[in-house]
Amino acid sequence: MKRFLIMLLVSAIVSAAMAQESDLFCHKRINLYHIGNMPNAKGTDHRDSIERNRIWRCEQPRLYEYLPGAEERKDAAVILIPGGGYIKQAYETAGVSLAKWLNSIGVTAFVLLHRLPNQPDMTDPVTGPVMDAQRAVKWVRAHARDYGISPDKIGVMGCSAGAHLSGCVSVAKDDISKCGDELDTVPCRPNFAILISPAAGAANEGNFIKGAKDNVKKLLEKYQIDKMVDSTTVPMLMIHASNDRTVSPMNSVEIYKALISNGIKQSSLHIFPFGAHSIALRDQPGSTAYWPEIAEQWMREIEMLPNAK
Repeated sequence: MKRFLIMLLVSAIVSAAMAQESDLFCHKRINLYHIGNMPNAKGTDHRDSIERNRIWRCEQPRLYEYLPGAEERKDAAVILIPGGGYIKQAYETAGVSLAKWLNSIGVTAFVLLHRLPNQPDMTDPVTGPVMDAQRAVKWVRAHARDYGISPDKIGVMGCSAGAHLSGCVSVAKDDISKCGDELDTVPCRPNFAILISPAAGAANEGNFIKGAKDNVKKLLEKYQIDKMVDSTTVPMLMIHASNDRTVSPMNSVEIYKALISNGIKQSSLHIFPFGAHSIALRDQPGSTAYWPEIAEQWMREIEMLPNAK
């Protein structure tokens, strides 16, 4: 009887653990580097730190694939970069849910988990996230044919810090992700970017930027999106809320001004009255609820998705 009760207890614990496990880890995992050939790594032994659907330390930068049904599949893909202030990545609300939405409109999605600036296992923690995001774009582009997607229709999409990183990989001039393998020659810039509540850089307003510390602040200073935009930058869609106290909507305004000044006229800016910070997919107030439809139609406008019949 005692043994039976122990078995029931163990079963309950296992079931509870499985119930808490995100849908993310049920999908195919794609490691971005060979563990022994990872650039910007000290080679120290470390493990993922995951709690409450957030990753606080990333042992191996990787993608998780989300595939639309074969009949609905279009030839575009989006790499999702969850936010979390560059301290963590909220991969459930800013990754999994968005991936499922993208699948519903025929877009192949990949959720990126990258190394964070507070990790002690990197030689240069400031550039780690940008390096991993560039590598993700290169991997998806190199394997585009395997997924039935076009190598010229690969976008990035992120919320908050994930939006800043999406901007970084869209404007960075140098490929810092090279590690001496077959992906070194693959272009590392995406073809479009969707930025939700983005931080433009250290010079702009918002509590997130003002409160950034150490390596996070250095990353924001090094990659000021609005200052790095030029005539080669890809089209961007900015989604923001006027009542965002964490990252001021002026960050999106400055990015948009830079894009238009440099002739990137397919870009678009939408600032809603409400929605606060890191606007999510569901349960948004008033007109903010229409942002997913706006994003879908914008992807059609820039010919990343076909026009509806």
